[in-house]
Amino acid sequence: MTIVLNGSGLSVENLVKIARYGEKVELHPDALERINVCRSMLEEKLAAHEIMYGINTGIGEFSEVVLNDEQVQQFQRYLIYNHAAGIGDPAPIEYVRGAMAGRINVHAHGNSGCRPEITLTLVEMLNRGVTPVVCQKGSVGACGDLAPMSQIALLMMGEGEAYYEGERLPGRAAMEKAGIPIPGLQARDGLATINGANLLTAMSALHLYDMNRWLKQAEIACAMSLEALLANMKPYDARLHQLRGFTGAIRSANAIRKCIAGSDLVTGKIKTKVQDAYSMRSSPQVIGAAHDAIAYAKSQVEIELNGVGDNPIWLPEFKLTLTGANFQGSPVSLPMDLAGAAITMVSVLSERRLNRLTNPALSVGLPAFLTKGAGMFSGMMLSQYTADSLIVEQRILSAPASIGSIPAAADQEDFVSMGMNTAIKNAQIIDNAYGVLGIEFMAGAQGLDFREFMPGLGVQTARQVIRKYVDHLDEDRPLYADHNKMKALVRSGEILEEVEKAIGSLE
Repeated sequence: MTIVLNGSGLSVENLVKIARYGEKVELHPDALERINVCRSMLEEKLAAHEIMYGINTGIGEFSEVVLNDEQVQQFQRYLIYNHAAGIGDPAPIEYVRGAMAGRINVHAHGNSGCRPEITLTLVEMLNRGVTPVVCQKGSVGACGDLAPMSQIALLMMGEGEAYYEGERLPGRAAMEKAGIPIPGLQARDGLATINGANLLTAMSALHLYDMNRWLKQAEIACAMSLEALLANMKPYDARLHQLRGFTGAIRSANAIRKCIAGSDLVTGKIKTKVQDAYSMRSSPQVIGAAHDAIAYAKSQVEIELNGVGDNPIWLPEFKLTLTGANFQGSPVSLPMDLAGAAITMVSVLSERRLNRLTNPALSVGLPAFLTKGAGMFSGMMLSQYTADSLIVEQRILSAPASIGSIPAAADQEDFVSMGMNTAIKNAQIIDNAYGVLGIEFMAGAQGLDFREFMPGLGVQTARQVIRKYVDHLDEDRPLYADHNKMKALVRSGEILEEVEKAIGSLE
């Protein structure tokens, strides 16, 4: 179904549909009218030789340099050339598509001053599958994502490169093959295409979608480990968490209880300890805190997706031009630093349960390292090493980038958000988290193989999915293949999807 972009109501979920799954987009007619009205006002001000930043002045340290009429016509081209200064491997296509959708939604407010042809060209590029090649690195997340967004803007002049139908082509060739006219750049058009934190925000939206799905799988893995470790389930009573009042903890305890519902563990048939270790009994509080962090980050990202992240902005109703700093990425980078740290925190919790599953002193009768042949075999001993190495990397990456400003542009731009660094490191944090959780799932299934009772339906379902991909570890074998299969399985979300089919939503 086509998603209509009108400047408001763009959710993380719809951004994912556009960016990842190729959903078509449409610009709302009212938005097009607002863009036209704003452009008319800008052209009136240009004709009156009113000084406007980035249109008839230079940018950054050169903002006091006033351009003549001839220079105004050429300036946008040189602006894009100068700012297309990124480095490194191309960003994934879904990131760039997300940035384009976000930029269209900024324009839809009618405060950016570009010609409607620019916005409509971005719409056509999304709908016809033309995705600019954009270097991942080079943005400091203030004045927006200037370097990567400029590689998108190159296509507006028939330059740069783009992916189209599986090929990497010169920009002009991709546009011609897709049948998209090249609009060129006139006054303001270039800066209106690049002057927002759209790439880091799109990346953050995609990461938040994946983080939420990962946290739900962390609850399933937790439930599986709790069953294998014969946990006392009183800490998961909803009333306990309602008394404290944290939304995330209430949600998490409910999800874990749903996975274990129907198990012999909750009927009193199985003897349990009076009180378990923190990694078992405080899982709802820890995973719940992560849920709350992700919810906050999502609220900030959705404000940014639906706001006017641009500079300058025009207010046609007041015939006014305002210069400010709505391109500043800090409102996204700060909560996304927190989101990345939250995923690392829950990964640490997962590894601590893995330790209890494999450590014979803590595993409540499970065989050492989950193998019947201890001594001859080492079982899952080295799986913990692998999880530990991933977590140390996550911890390093969890240092906040949002406090890492380095002044730029001769100190005219003397505080920047470094939000792109946040987005890049969050991608690696979540990638590692898939691996850590996959190993806990593998160990939890192995532990349950040694128990002789009926697990909950959610846990049973998860175990059945795991056994489609990884066999019980009867004798030692190289485990890298199993680890990679489990990582891919968690990334795919198949365990989550099957468990929710069996027991309902874990939200």
